[in-house]
Parts: sequence; C-alpha cells; structure tokens
Amino acid sequence: MCLAISCSAFAQNQKPNLLIIINDQWRGEAMGYTGKEPVKTPNLDAFAKKSFVSQQMVANYPLCSPSRAMIFSGRYPLKNHVYSNVNSKGTPYGIELPADMTCISDVLKASGYFNGYIGKWHLDAPHEPYVNTSNNKETAWNEWTPPSRRHGYDYWYAYGTYDDHARPMYWNTNDSRENFHYVDEWGPKHEADKAIAFFKNEGNVRPANKPFSLVVSMNPPHSGYKTVPKKYYDIYKDVDLESLLKDPDIPAADTKMGKLYRDNIKYYYANITGADEQIGRILDQLKQSGLDKNTLVIFMADHGNSLGKHDEVSKNHFHEESVRIPFMMYMDGKIFPRFDAQMLMSEPDIFPTVMSLMGVKTPLPADLDGRDFSEYIKTGKGDYPTQQYIMGSVTASNPNTGFRSLRTAQYKLVYQYQKKQTSKYLFDLKKDPFELNNIFDKNPETVKSLKKDLKAWLKQTNDGFDLDR
Repeated sequence: MCLAISCSAFAQNQKPNLLIIINDQWRGEAMGYTGKEPVKTPNLDAFAKKSFVSQQMVANYPLCSPSRAMIFSGRYPLKNHVYSNVNSKGTPYGIELPADMTCISDVLKASGYFNGYIGKWHLDAPHEPYVNTSNNKETAWNEWTPPSRRHGYDYWYAYGTYDDHARPMYWNTNDSRENFHYVDEWGPKHEADKAIAFFKNEGNVRPANKPFSLVVSMNPPHSGYKTVPKKYYDIYKDVDLESLLKDPDIPAADTKMGKLYRDNIKYYYANITGADEQIGRILDQLKQSGLDKNTLVIFMADHGNSLGKHDEVSKNHFHEESVRIPFMMYMDGKIFPRFDAQMLMSEPDIFPTVMSLMGVKTPLPADLDGRDFSEYIKTGKGDYPTQQYIMGSVTASNPNTGFRSLRTAQYKLVYQYQKKQTSKYLFDLKKDPFELNNIFDKNPETVKSLKKDLKAWLKQTNDGFDLDR
C-alpha cells in the first residue's frame, strides 16, 4: 500500500495531499531489498533507501477485508464488524464496514479534502439479486458500493473484489449497480494510468484548488497468478526452479502444497515485479508533478501469502508468510530514513499516525484502537509498540473461533480453536524464523507471561475468545 501526502511546487503552504497504494497478498520477505527471496523490485528497492522501512509490520488479521477495514477505520475487527471476509456467507451476520463508522477518509473529507478511490474495495456485503459477475455464482463476493457507503470518497473508480487481473471490471463514480464495465488490460497497469491521470487532473476529475487524498488498491500479486503479462513472467521463466526452493518450510514436491508452490512461485514473483513497475510509474509522476517534496508516501500490503508453505494455500493463518507485510513511509525532510526492526506497529495505528503526520486538526473518533506513533517514525525517538495482537480464521457465525496470537520481536504465542479443539503454539522467531519448532510445552514461564499480555489485548478489544478451552 502506498500512502502519500503532498502539495504542489507552486503552493507549498497548502494542506498536504494523501495517496494510498495497496497491493494484495504480498508477503513481507518478497522484496528485493530484504535479500531473503530472489524477486526483483527495483523501484521499491530504491524507494526503501530513502524511507522509514518497518521490518516487523504485520496484518493483524491476514485476510483481505479485515485488513483493509483496520487500515481505514483504525479499529480492530470485532469493533469495525469486519471479522471475516466480506461475502454472501457473512451477509446475514452483518460482516461489512458500517456506513456510519468514521474512517480516515471521513476525517479528511471533514477537513476539506477531495477524496478518490481506485481499485479493490471489498468492504460491502453482497446482496440479492447479486451483481452479474463470474465470482457471484455460488458464494457471492463482488458488490457495488453506493455513494452513501463510500466514506467520503468523491471520485470512485472501483469494484468490490474480482480476480480476473487480465480483464478487470470497475464502477465509475456515477455508475448504477448494473452499469459496470470491463477493461482489457492488466489491472495494475490500468490503475496506475488512472492514478497518473488523477494527479494530472485530466478531464478535471478533481477541483484543482482543494487538497486531495487518493487510494490506489491493486489486486496482484493476489491469485490468479498466471494472468500476469508475459513480459514479467519472462524475467523468471529460465530461472532454475531449485534456486527458488531453499526455504525449509516449502513442502516436498510430491505433496499437494509442494506442487502448488512449484507451479506458481515464478508467476507470483512475476506479479510482484510487474506491480513494482507500476508503483514506480506512480512515484515518478508524483515527482514530475512537483508533488514529491511535500508528500508522505506509505507502501504496504494487506496481508502476505504462503503459496503452500506450512501446508497453507495462501493467507488467513498465523505463520509469518501470512502475517508479515512490507511497510515503508517517506516524507521528504520530515521522516528519518532507516530500516527499523524494533517498532511493532499494527494496522489500526496507521489512521492516527498518518493524521498526525499530515497535521490534520479535525478531531479523531474517540473509539479508535490505533495509537499515534508519528514522533518515533519521524525522529527515531519516543514511544513505540513492542507487541502485536493478531487474529484470523474466524467463522462469520461465531466470532469465538479461529486463532488469536501475541507477537513480539522474539516470540509468537498462538491459540487456535478448530473442530472443537484448542491447539497451542509458541515459536522463537529469532532462533526459528521459519516456525518449524513448536516450543510451547518446553517454555511455561514464557507462555505464562505472554498469555497474560494476550488476555489483556482480548479484554482491551472486547474479544471474547476463550484461551482456556
């Protein structure tokens, strides 16, 4: 995701603008600059060198809808009502972002901003008769967002969720529910084009005299991976497959998940490299438009992707490939650039932290869960979080399901309730970064201490999950 605050070279004293670029299903280690995976991300590597880069950022619920709801609302899932993916199975239980919940864009709207949104939204519950798209046949996933549910976004070029990246579909600002259109172009390329046109104000899509915010929400590297343009796959097609299989948590070739990994890893990297190129185009246009000198830029993903690692298809589990995400922030002359491994920021913190960095004076909602860590990000000094509360795999009909976890720089404690049984895990992330050894039973004192802190998080977030079942 990429968040940017800016002003033009001709109006340096105006309110800063905001740009958010979200990429879906991009795991934290799959960045060239980490040196952990052989993936090419030259634009983001260059961006990282001048940015605050969090090496500990997580998706606090590693699934599309819950993650996005936390980013935009500043609240954990049981408070913002998005504790499962938004689809027709969750509609009877009210799984969607409430229209009356004040989000980051609502505060900006109240502060005089013109807001725009491009790409994937996935926060409105599908309802009958379902929109006639291919992913609404059995379980319905895709839904139009009426203006009353757009949380202050004035310019709208978006969809609910739709995974045909080679032929994406969109609703324009004034389109009716039935009046969507398809585009015969790879989604990230098309969305970057729309963002660039927004910056240039082609067609007068925004008032030139107002500050703006813009979200660009790209679906790749989300599956299906093989819709990626050939030119990006060609970068990896001749790479020795064995050189991509060195991590010890990749299952054997003769297993279902091992085959999934081997069949898709080159395509997954190709999607990442292609998305990196489109992000580079957006960042280049910021500079060409004179917006970069007073622009806060954040790049992040909504969650990671195991792609078969730990015998998991993709996300919505507690392992690092699922929860760890890339996260960078840049603001020329105002944020101290560095790679940071001690701050354990959470997604709800983004809302209040960004508002402080932007200097927004409009009062924030009193019930935000997130905290403002702008001083630490700007200077490297001051308070910073050392724990992350993570949840996932919750059934829409019963919030007291799935897993709950407490993550520190060294340990991850997990309680998972499935099939009427609770499984317990403790991993030492420093000694065992691939989480191959469950040391729960061998470390009762560490478990006791972390469990106490996890219970405090559950109480703070009104989460009734029972750790002692």
